[in-house]
Amino acid sequence: MFITEIFKSIQGEGTRAGLPCIFVRLTGCNLRCTWCDTAYAFHGGEKMSVGDVLARVDDLARRSAGGRAAEAVVPLVELTGGEPLLQEEIYPLAENLLAAGYTVMIETSGERSIGRLPKEVIKIVDVKCPDSGEPDTFDMTNLDALTENDEVKFVLSTRCDYEFAREFTERHGLLGRVREVLFSPVFENPEGKWPGLEPRLLAEWILEDGLPVRLGLQLHKFIWDPATKGV
Repeated sequence: MFITEIFKSIQGEGTRAGLPCIFVRLTGCNLRCTWCDTAYAFHGGEKMSVGDVLARVDDLARRSAGGRAAEAVVPLVELTGGEPLLQEEIYPLAENLLAAGYTVMIETSGERSIGRLPKEVIKIVDVKCPDSGEPDTFDMTNLDALTENDEVKFVLSTRCDYEFAREFTERHGLLGRVREVLFSPVFENPEGKWPGLEPRLLAEWILEDGLPVRLGLQLHKFIWDPATKGV
């Protein structure tokens, strides 16, 4: 499999934001969102076996030989990209991480089916909004594959995106399907390539409509420079 980077950082998003986490960023993506902040993962990467990746995760997590990952310094692993579901090796990798005792999350665009992933994997599934540049790419069969341990995320750049996310959430009963529905504002590009959505404005929209969704901010971009890789 092709890997862009493996690193240890603070989980920046979702219901586990703030926790130490090992990130495995796979190379390649078939979408081109207008506000993508990981375009460096589209190409290249290092060819690694599933065993190579697991060994690197074990090293960063400080899992002792033969020990359970739940007892490691960092027992949480996120598989991300790019789009991790483009590579067939993602399935044995997830299975091996689970077998070792890690809590495994996967961040996916929602365009690929999540149905083949082990049930124990915590799925954070995007639904692309109109102004992402990739609308109507969500695989609707994923709605039935979601569980109460999973999360659905909308990345919002405009009021139009917010209204789409609100209506999609209500129409498909997302709040009853998953652990959390996340509304995350686009973070302004440091080089001025795209504007951000002011978090306070999004918070006001959520409060005005009384939506029981979680406002998600990318903590790592407040801790480190927003353009920093490997965090």
